[in-house]
Formats: sequence, structure tokens, C-alpha cells
Amino acid sequence: MVIGKVVGTIVTTISHPHYKNRRLLVVQPLLPEDEDPSGDFIALDNTHAGIGDTVLVNRDGNGARQVLENPDACVISVIIGIVDSVSII
Repeated sequence: MVIGKVVGTIVTTISHPHYKNRRLLVVQPLLPEDEDPSGDFIALDNTHAGIGDTVLVNRDGNGARQVLENPDACVISVIIGIVDSVSII
């Protein structure tokens, strides 16, 4: 699981059938200052998130397929929740 911020959307004219009626969003991971960022990634939206939202992303392919209830889906990352707030103690 990764917490990240949605920084963009992906628009396609043709997409895989498993992506039907779902948006592809660009997510920037939110990491502690001492960790090296791994870069932005694309995630399938399952929550109606938008640009600027802080989101919880499942980056495990098997877990993502379980969330989508499709064992054959070609997906690795799926947004599973919108985060209201984060506190680091």
C-alpha cells in the first residue's frame, strides 16, 4: 500500500476492456523526506478521485485484481480510497 497525491489524468482513445468505465490517474507517492522517491506511477481509479486528492493505492497486482473482482485483469495499481488526513508521529 502507498499513500500518494493524484497529479494528473491519462486520456486514451482506445483502452483495454478491463479498464472500461474507469479512469487512469497519475499518482505521486508521498514519502518521508529521508526516502528516495521512486517516481510517479499510473493507477486505475476505483474511487472517483481527482487531481489534488490524497489517495491510498494498492500496488500489488494480485490485490488489485481482487479489489476489481476480476482475476484476469491486467492491472498492477488501483486506487482503493481517498485519504482525509495524515498524521506522522
